[in-house]
Amino acid sequence: MAYVIAEPCIGVKDTACVEVCPVDCIHPTKDEPDFENAEQLYINPDECIDCGVCEPECPVEAIFEESELPDKWQEYIEKNAAYYQ
Repeated sequence: MAYVIAEPCIGVKDTACVEVCPVDCIHPTKDEPDFENAEQLYINPDECIDCGVCEPECPVEAIFEESELPDKWQEYIEKNAAYYQ
């Protein structure tokens, strides 16, 4: 099970989570070409090691353990995965 970035990240894209991720599974980073055009940041579910280090770093509380994701944001599980396909 991976962590998921949900709706509160849209338009914010604070990269504090990117900086603390030990496996670099959160993208796009500020130096990637699609950063400006991306609506939000995304966690790669295949690379996430479920360490949870990113969650407390998010200033808008947009990161959730998949099993704790509020029902209203369930579609963000697929949105995060789709970014990496």
